[in-house]
Amino acid sequence: MSFSISGKTAIVTGAANGIGLAIARHFVDQGANVVFADRDEAALLHEVGENTNDEATARIFAGDLREKLTIENLLSFTLDAFDRVDILVNASRQFGLTDVHNRDDDSVDLLLQQNMGCAMQLSQRIAARMIKQAEGNEDDRDQIGSIVNLSSIAASMTNPDLMGFSIAAAAMNQMTRSMAVSLAPNRIRVNAVAVGSMMSASLMTKLQGSEEMRETITEHTPLGRIALASEVAGVVQFLSSEAASFVTGQVISADGGRSLLDPVKLSQH
Repeated sequence: MSFSISGKTAIVTGAANGIGLAIARHFVDQGANVVFADRDEAALLHEVGENTNDEATARIFAGDLREKLTIENLLSFTLDAFDRVDILVNASRQFGLTDVHNRDDDSVDLLLQQNMGCAMQLSQRIAARMIKQAEGNEDDRDQIGSIVNLSSIAASMTNPDLMGFSIAAAAMNQMTRSMAVSLAPNRIRVNAVAVGSMMSASLMTKLQGSEEMRETITEHTPLGRIALASEVAGVVQFLSSEAASFVTGQVISADGGRSLLDPVKLSQH
């Protein structure tokens, strides 16, 4: 089986920065047609540029995917540019803290909607398109689409300050499994990648001048370092490719082994 995604068309959300941007860039480097989707148009323009050339394999789409009309516009934009969609990577996610003692704290609802709800609605719409474009292909060994969700090892850890984020990650994992079973008869595979500590702009800001925080993270990561955002891209490529043709409903951890340690102790750091 081939790990190649060359010639495939992928939508990557959260592609203006961090892991989403790293995945989208990696896919372009691997020969895929990629729509970089994000709410932050300025960041998209800065990172990718505005591509109007018909030969360009990278295009940008700015919009709030919490809106159903935006989802429809994203699909139309992708089809206008590349005629089809083969891969969806739901890498858009929001991080936030929860004050368990504050009854007015609405972070759980907000993070559920942003991190799981948007991914679910977009996945439903893109899956319907994948099914339609595969009409007439009766070979049950041919996958007609792959959906990869970005999750977090926080789903299996307990930290009151991260309650909303953890609940959203756990919901993403269960959505992945449920959609995998529902879409399996349509030959669409659905998987997730649960990440640990990845180097991002926000983490870099936190680590500046805080050697103690860096040491705490590396101490609780068996591989002894913080990962680059680009290091998850290869895992996502595998799950998107024919090499993973019999893999669905799985949540693969890319965390340097961090989730193998005591989750109670880890949640305190």
